[in-house]
Amino acid sequence: MENQEYSVGLDIGTTKIVAIVGRRNAHGKIEVLGVGKAKSLGVHKGIVNNISQTINSIKAAVSEAQSSAGVPIRKVTVGIAGKHIRSLQHSDYIMREHPDKFITDDDIEALKDQVKKLVMLPGEEIIHVLPQEYKVDSEGEIQEPVGMHGKRLEANFHVVVGQMGSIRNIARCVREAGLEMEALTLEPLASSEAVLTKEEKEAGVAIVDIGGGTTDIAIFKDNIIRHTCVIPYGGGIITEDIKEGCSIIEKHAEQLKVKFGSAVPELEKDSTFVTIPGLHGRPDKEISLKTLAQIINARVEEILEMVNTELKAYGAFEQKKKLIAGIVLTGGGSNLKHLRQLANYTTGFDSRIGFANEYIANDKNQYLKGPEFATSIGLLMESLKIRDKKQVIIEEEELVQEKQPEATTSSVETNTVNQQITPVQEQEVVREQQEHKKAARLTFGQSLMEKVKKFFEEVE
Repeated sequence: MENQEYSVGLDIGTTKIVAIVGRRNAHGKIEVLGVGKAKSLGVHKGIVNNISQTINSIKAAVSEAQSSAGVPIRKVTVGIAGKHIRSLQHSDYIMREHPDKFITDDDIEALKDQVKKLVMLPGEEIIHVLPQEYKVDSEGEIQEPVGMHGKRLEANFHVVVGQMGSIRNIARCVREAGLEMEALTLEPLASSEAVLTKEEKEAGVAIVDIGGGTTDIAIFKDNIIRHTCVIPYGGGIITEDIKEGCSIIEKHAEQLKVKFGSAVPELEKDSTFVTIPGLHGRPDKEISLKTLAQIINARVEEILEMVNTELKAYGAFEQKKKLIAGIVLTGGGSNLKHLRQLANYTTGFDSRIGFANEYIANDKNQYLKGPEFATSIGLLMESLKIRDKKQVIIEEEELVQEKQPEATTSSVETNTVNQQITPVQEQEVVREQQEHKKAARLTFGQSLMEKVKKFFEEVE
């Protein structure tokens, strides 16, 4: 099997590292070829804090994925999150030199480049500039300004900022694990691709991805990303609370949370107990499920209140910004029993659990149905999109090469025809050229990787 036929998503999480190999079938769905999973030993709250352990965990996950898929893995699309990620809103504009000519993708890129020159805090760098709405002269709320005429081009942007050091650490781990990083993708955006529908993004929705070390939030409205943030708490801190509150080891605390945990104490009976084996000859310990639920509830309510704060910061309770589709809970932490009911009560929005299995064609054993694989599936989908774009570029280049001989032999005829082209036809030609440029342009992850590669070349 050729390397071009499949893609790989690599989720470097706080509790686990997952590598998923897949390809797109004839019906457009994803056919999973193999999955590899390893315990994450060198990542804390989404940030690499032990290079060697992270490299070993990546190697273990990729090795398992290679064995199950039966194909070699060389390129991977990796997610980035962590408490260092933050976002801000910014408006900017440019004055066009030739307002008589219509707006092109080059004008939009010039506007984006101007936003990238914003001064950030020391050690921070702009890693993503996402246009939201445009304004051309006096006309506002424009989604696609290409083809319009105007002097002043203005836009609102969602700007994602992060620590470049954290990005370089991830790049180094992937590189030293013997892999090439095809792209970097913001994890909340990857999760949203895997579990949200177009209708939800149009109506207004917040995806809340509760991972082991962080809770990632992304808010969409009118099919536009409106807000992103990372809360530095996840399922791991709930396990820590159970460990301290019940005076048991971490392994037993995690098992208690997964098998018997509940986010709503009122739904648990006082008379129900679970027995934990004692350590080194000590007697067994009995723990009330209601007490367990009370410990879990305190921390989950705290996380949901932080989510509520972010929703208010966006303005989700205003009529124009209201999230009609409510909240979609995903990530491993969303498996907690009665979490959806508590989220409904705390935030006031309807919520559902987000599963990525509707995009999977061959998940017969339902292994990938769990919301803990949402980010991994989203990264795989992003990798497949990158390969699809590359294929389109290759086909367009081949088409251009086929037409070149004919064009050179009839240059006189072509010049004559060009003189007779109407303004409307000229506009269509330029539009086609802009679309080609847009398809050929590097994605965010690819452009970021170019920066990372350049950095390592300078160091070496």
